[in-house]
Amino acid sequence: MRIYVRGLLGESQRKNGWTLAEAAGDPGPERMQRLLNFYAWDSDGVRDDLRAAVVEALEDTNDGVLIVGETSFLKKGNKSAGVARQYSGTAGRLANAQIGVFLAYASRRGQAFIDRDLHLPAEWTSDRQRCRLAGIDDEVTYATKPVLAQRMIDRAVRARVSFGWVTGDEAYGDDSGLRIWLEAKDIAHVFAVPTDNVIAPKHRRTVGWVRVTGSDGRRGARSYDWTVVDVRPVRRRDWRHWLLARRSISEPNEIASYVCFGPSGTTVAELARVAECRWAIEQCFLIARNETGLGNYQVRGYQAWYRHITLSMVAAGFLAITRDRTR
Repeated sequence: MRIYVRGLLGESQRKNGWTLAEAAGDPGPERMQRLLNFYAWDSDGVRDDLRAAVVEALEDTNDGVLIVGETSFLKKGNKSAGVARQYSGTAGRLANAQIGVFLAYASRRGQAFIDRDLHLPAEWTSDRQRCRLAGIDDEVTYATKPVLAQRMIDRAVRARVSFGWVTGDEAYGDDSGLRIWLEAKDIAHVFAVPTDNVIAPKHRRTVGWVRVTGSDGRRGARSYDWTVVDVRPVRRRDWRHWLLARRSISEPNEIASYVCFGPSGTTVAELARVAECRWAIEQCFLIARNETGLGNYQVRGYQAWYRHITLSMVAAGFLAITRDRTR
């Protein structure tokens, strides 16, 4: 396993069983394949160790943010666990792909993955024989991607991860079940929602826009105009629901919308910071794909998928922790 992770941190552009074996000086990929498919080890236990290490290094009790997101892995054939014709953000279209749901931890010190789950479409979970051939146990049933996200957030809560907020894109913000669950747990959140689905407050009023400059991105610091209005203002005295809007400075007609829940007195700037934190998971995907072989696996089985993805997350977590310590 140590050799495998070192290989994922190496300079090879593609990091599969063959290239990792070559980097290790092995004549073939058999040892790497056995690590993913046959050896007895607990990938969830490794995930828990990774989560503890990342949070210890990057922890920020008040400003830490949990971010849910997904990425797709293009695949040929129909044997790989969870593969189906579905929308792929990687391809930008319907494609034959697997979809992984991920949870990242972000603070002012950095960001890294701390959890993952493979989404199994209904066509898989309704065919138990197909599942068994891919190594999927009978107790694994259908779950939507927001439900998988909820389970990962719940695991983080049970592990006593210190964070202040949860955020995610429209695929998760548009799911009322996830938002209701978070509200019941008093977990503050800011989720993007489709602008055309937003229900405006009953009493319209003129709102003021506040310009907020966010953290530096690849093109420098980003500035947007933001505004917020109360929705359901009398539901709870110590917590509030808001509708948050972001407007492009150069293109004022470009509006993004967010639904928010948090402690009373939360400022527009704080809500904007959390909303912008969502992009940290995209940075995690970029680093893991380019540097630690996240999508370079050549496995079909359910367990093997979790094992490779977990070790890629370990390698990416090592980079995040090393960067923080070096800084």
